[in-house]
Amino acid sequence: MGKRLDTRLSEEDKWALERVYKKSPDWRARERAKTLLLLGQGLLRREVAQLQDLNVGTVGQTWQRWCQHGMDGLSDKPRSGAPRKLDETAVKRLAQWAQKKALSAPELLLQHTEAQGVPVHVETLIRYLKEEGLVWKRTRHSTKKSEMAPPSSAVEKNSRR
Repeated sequence: MGKRLDTRLSEEDKWALERVYKKSPDWRARERAKTLLLLGQGLLRREVAQLQDLNVGTVGQTWQRWCQHGMDGLSDKPRSGAPRKLDETAVKRLAQWAQKKALSAPELLLQHTEAQGVPVHVETLIRYLKEEGLVWKRTRHSTKKSEMAPPSSAVEKNSRR
């Protein structure tokens, strides 16, 4: 037999967990809310883990977080992530250059590195400029067939012969 946790939930908690499960934009919080609701129905940790395709330890850890932190335990803690490659002044300077003169991304990158800027990848530069509200598209060159077609009167003369 598995170990049964004392997982009684109040009606208020059930209602709040159901609301999170149905409407939260965070999929992790929804999954954790569903885990708690299943535990609240009296299922064993192993049964809940099998239903949700989770590890038994994860189910127990979710319950512990709920006991310690309540509703705040459903969401992940903030993560620091990597620092930004370009500071705010460099991004503003790049945006000004792009607005002043239509340059391609590699040309902007070259101008940035010549100005003693931090070297970054072209895609990183484009992402920063998109964050600033600039639209970045690849230039396409094409010659339309309508420009190459002869006038309609010349076609008619050739077809009469």
